[in-house]
Amino acid sequence: MADFGAAAPSDEARQIAQWSVSTGDHQGMPFAVVDKKQARVYVFNGDGKLAGDTPALLGESVGDQSAPDVGDHTQSGFVPLEERTTPAGRFVSEPGQNLSGEHVVWVDYSAAFAIHRLRPGASMKAREARLASPSPADKRVSLGCVIVPPPFYEQVVQRVLGRTRAVVYVLPETTPVREVFAAM
Repeated sequence: MADFGAAAPSDEARQIAQWSVSTGDHQGMPFAVVDKKQARVYVFNGDGKLAGDTPALLGESVGDQSAPDVGDHTQSGFVPLEERTTPAGRFVSEPGQNLSGEHVVWVDYSAAFAIHRLRPGASMKAREARLASPSPADKRVSLGCVIVPPPFYEQVVQRVLGRTRAVVYVLPETTPVREVFAAM
């Protein structure tokens, strides 16, 4: 069984983590559960024990699919608002670097979908305030990536997901969970 420790996940987050561990779907790899409705990320070691959890910034637009050309739009520097979704599903992630050489965990490279730390820049203070807000709605601000606080990225994501392939489960927000994870 997945061990959430003292964390208090949603029923859906608990259900997908328990399913992953009980069926071995994560194949012994580290895994993460991204709960879009709660704007929270849970990172697990390969044995199903929680390594850490944190609030996260997510795609600005509600939706469970990536637009077919969102990766190209991201690379060109302009992503239309309706394409700024965090896609739902099961992904096999890989550690890597973005175009700036920053360490990221690629969830879906072709869609330019990654888990990364909050970056320095003009929007950093506003994004820090959004991360600190208790409202999940305040955390809808990214182009689609899952953005976590730098200390969490360095101490948990990079250590657990950032050294090897891992499984990332992104829970849907508009589609029933069993439609996205049919094997459950």
